[in-house]
Amino acid sequence: MKEEQRSLLLTSSARFPPPQGVRLSYGTAGFRADAGLLQSTLYRMGILAALRSLKTNSSVIGLMITASHNKDSDNGVKIADPSGGMLSQDWEPFADSLANAPSPQQLLHLINEFVEKENIPFEGVRAEILLGRDTRPSGESLLEAAKQGISSILGAVAIDVGIVTTPQLHWMVRARNKGVKASELDYFEQLSSSFRCLMDLIPSGITFNEVDNKLVVDGANGVGGEKLEVLKKMLDGLAIEVRNSGKDGGVLNEGVGADYVQKEKVVPHGFGSQDVGIRCASLDGDADRLVYFSVPSESSSKIDLVDGDKILSLFAVFIKEELSILNKEGHKNINSDYQPRLGVVQTAYANGASTDYLRKLGLEVVFTSTGVKYLHEKATEYDIGIYFEANGHGTIVFSECFLCWLESRNNELSSVFKGSEQQKAALRLLAVSKLINQAVGDALSGLLFVEAILRHMGWSIHRWIELYQDLPSRQLKVKVVDRTAVVTANAETVAVSPPGIQEAINAETAKYPQGRSFIRPSGTEDVVRVYAEASTQEAADSLANSVAKLVEEFLGFSSS
Repeated sequence: MKEEQRSLLLTSSARFPPPQGVRLSYGTAGFRADAGLLQSTLYRMGILAALRSLKTNSSVIGLMITASHNKDSDNGVKIADPSGGMLSQDWEPFADSLANAPSPQQLLHLINEFVEKENIPFEGVRAEILLGRDTRPSGESLLEAAKQGISSILGAVAIDVGIVTTPQLHWMVRARNKGVKASELDYFEQLSSSFRCLMDLIPSGITFNEVDNKLVVDGANGVGGEKLEVLKKMLDGLAIEVRNSGKDGGVLNEGVGADYVQKEKVVPHGFGSQDVGIRCASLDGDADRLVYFSVPSESSSKIDLVDGDKILSLFAVFIKEELSILNKEGHKNINSDYQPRLGVVQTAYANGASTDYLRKLGLEVVFTSTGVKYLHEKATEYDIGIYFEANGHGTIVFSECFLCWLESRNNELSSVFKGSEQQKAALRLLAVSKLINQAVGDALSGLLFVEAILRHMGWSIHRWIELYQDLPSRQLKVKVVDRTAVVTANAETVAVSPPGIQEAINAETAKYPQGRSFIRPSGTEDVVRVYAEASTQEAADSLANSVAKLVEEFLGFSSS
């Protein structure tokens, strides 16, 4: 490293001392903490983003300042890789070390060591980083800290894209690295034009009544509500009312948003008896999660929830149907030897009723460990991989090989059987590949896809809710001395350590009709998480408590 570079890093890092007595850890959500603790972290993640760009042959890297569904006083940062996906897991330990280095000298030593180990080119190379932030008041000063970090690496350039949703930033990074248009307007235009295409291809004879045609969206008082107000002006045939857009004095994520609605199963602020029977949706604070809900009666704040499992099921039903139309026999001149692999990816937290429903449809369902990075990685193994967590975070990933085949299949069909059902299926799937954000879960693109499918099927939200009945479930946390004593296998569905605990869980689970239970160590605190489901709520509660007691017996510590 040249003296000029060393001097620049030492001088600039001295302006951003790390907070005393705080240790931060880079997880699936990046770094998150009280915004007042994050100045030095943002500065240092600016450095990491610049190094990541240099390492990946000057690819564009994203840096998003958000704490998603956390309270307004928190903030955070996550890095987007060239694919638009999350930061490579190999770099997470370096992110931790960088954030927690106690002095400028140790920070410089760490960077030097890492640059040599990774063989990162430093001389005369350009690095480019897109910076985005959500609507939190702390975002602006944290943005400045990140810019300082980026400019402390010679040849690194920061491009501020302003206030955006997290998925928009990921989309822009992916688009820039593919060499296609990547502004916010390009994002809106791609979503609205592909949505229009799906609407134009709705089978004739499908009708929607006035109630079913209306959608009311809770914007969590965050950036998603603000952006949906812009997007809805570009859409025809969809009546959207946005509430909690952040403009009416509401507080971000306070009694609003997808996380609140999914966990509490009650209406968000601003919703109530006036919404009985109307289709409602909720975005989270940075618009990467989406859930739907219906208000069943005027006398209660309870809701009928449509979570990520049911959104996944709707997507899977539609894609499976379009693939089967596309692969129908009958057109002898058309080569249809290629059989695309469709896979559904869930975690053990997915409701057992959703997994049963998907398997009965003949779909391949696989499990991964908890965390979006594991789900996304597994989904990329398929031609079409669909994944969702119950919290409403998920997307669809299409392989390049499948999209090339689909393009050529559409061209063949349009030259021989233009306007046939098969060609329409090809056009629909091509439109879906452009509508859905393949980089990351995106509440805005997901919402438009849901709306297109419901119209295509002629379904009300009530018909959708009735796809299957969720099994009652219960989640508990058990405090333990050492969470690492629990080791799991088979995507966290089996505990292999401590010895004998899984057999004891199996014996307990067998006592309950449709019983299922698993344990897993928390990633952040010394607790073991217990999940249980069964045919009734009483049985699920009882099973969860029994398994929690087993955890206490085997790990010999305190109460749940």
